[in-house]
Amino acid sequence: MTEESRDTKLTASKRRWAEQGKFLTGKITRPDTDRLPPGQHLVKNWPVLDLGQQPLIKREEWSLQIVGAVENPATLDWQAFSRLPQSDKLSDIHCVTTWSRYDNRWHGVSTHDLLDLVMPKPEATYVLLTSYDGYTTNLPLADFASEDALLATAWEGAPLTTEHGGPMRLIVPHLYRWKSAKWLRRIEFLIGDQAGFWERNGYHMRGDPWREQRYSDDA
Repeated sequence: MTEESRDTKLTASKRRWAEQGKFLTGKITRPDTDRLPPGQHLVKNWPVLDLGQQPLIKREEWSLQIVGAVENPATLDWQAFSRLPQSDKLSDIHCVTTWSRYDNRWHGVSTHDLLDLVMPKPEATYVLLTSYDGYTTNLPLADFASEDALLATAWEGAPLTTEHGGPMRLIVPHLYRWKSAKWLRRIEFLIGDQAGFWERNGYHMRGDPWREQRYSDDA
């Protein structure tokens, strides 16, 4: 099933939110002075959101493709991925549906170390992420390469569960959660921007929580 053919209750609701500008406060804050972005509320649990299915991927069957405008395209199986330098990160996370969770402890591969492996070409400016469930989302390369960005395999000292994107998902904590693709299987480096699933359905092309970039200007 392709992402275009899915229209779950949540997906339909979020399209409607984009059309209505739901949750927007009109405020702008700064991450260096305000820990909680505008319009957000804190939770202690970790809500589960997806497009209606949670693909079960065994580690021995998992692989990650890195293609596009890079000097060293690669396909990594779990063993090869696990041999890359490992990092631990601590970060807050913020979902466009208005919840935020503080102090999440992650383990995995820093995007910096992946970039060192594949070496993006000078003309590469964006990445397009594709998940095992067919979901896609786009990111400026500068955001993908941010200091806290991580290809995460564990959360709070335990392997990522399927419902939260295991065995591996992207974590880009300074952007809204839909940019941190679950069940990641492909990273394509692009020379121009290309909208992903939610970006084609009324959501912002970047998604900065502190600027309340929830929806596109023409949603």
